[in-house]
Amino acid sequence: MYLTEAMLKENPNLTIYKAPSFDIRQEILVTEVPKLGMEAALKAIKEWGQPTSKITHLIFCTSSGIDMPSADHKLAKLIGLKPSVQRFMIYNQGCFGGASALRLAKDLAENNANILIDSAIFADGAAALVVGSNPIASINERPSFQIVAASQTFIPESDDMLIGKVREMGIECYMSRDLPKYIANNIVQCMAEAFTPFGITEWENLFYVVHPGGAAILKGVEEKLGLNKEKLKASWHVLSEYGNMRSPTVVFVLNEMRKMSMLEGKATTGAGLEWGVLFGFGQGLTVETIVLRSIATNTAP
Repeated sequence: MYLTEAMLKENPNLTIYKAPSFDIRQEILVTEVPKLGMEAALKAIKEWGQPTSKITHLIFCTSSGIDMPSADHKLAKLIGLKPSVQRFMIYNQGCFGGASALRLAKDLAENNANILIDSAIFADGAAALVVGSNPIASINERPSFQIVAASQTFIPESDDMLIGKVREMGIECYMSRDLPKYIANNIVQCMAEAFTPFGITEWENLFYVVHPGGAAILKGVEEKLGLNKEKLKASWHVLSEYGNMRSPTVVFVLNEMRKMSMLEGKATTGAGLEWGVLFGFGQGLTVETIVLRSIATNTAP
């Protein structure tokens, strides 16, 4: 998805700060977001290896393109999902939306559903994955990670740290320079609440899938948890190569963790470690924390 010179010439307000341009932005996004989501969804389903008819639920998460029928309805038709597929549309959750979708998928999968998560779009990025329960070896279902637990919390007195407003010019985003500090100062508590039930207190023994909202956020997490930069290698790589794509970014990091682990010959999809954590951060300030267990790489696709 991109803006051409011809499009910019025809719609000069797209390049003028505060100029009304919401209508043209919507016209672009409501058409292109489902298409971009389709590309990611078809790749995920192909890797899963099962027919689309086995998808029982669809979760679509986006901060772009508000329309009715919404992007989930359009995507379901584009990729040929059953008309009876149970759809969930998540709008404007920003950077923690991808992790929120995983948390919702976990709850649904525990009722033996097969869920397709499609997440788009901020910096022209889309990610999709299939979440289910009780993998069936006879049909070659090979999971990459297990979602063990998921929780959401917001940091008190942080409402003005990250704000997004829908206006005539599109979406205005405001980020406080204190945002990384607020996240870093609360990250240890989030870790303790997530891992104490499992008797885990050594943060260095985990793998990390952290939303790369910016370099200062990643550095703050490293410092507060006492981690070397190698621990967040997947997050740093995605930040460098793609930037912040809002909700799908953390799924890019999860996939990068898996790919790096296999390329480097690690024993598991979590850089050779069994337990790990996925963090999503967004307005509120909201923190999504997902406890993961990795799978042996020789069983992953």
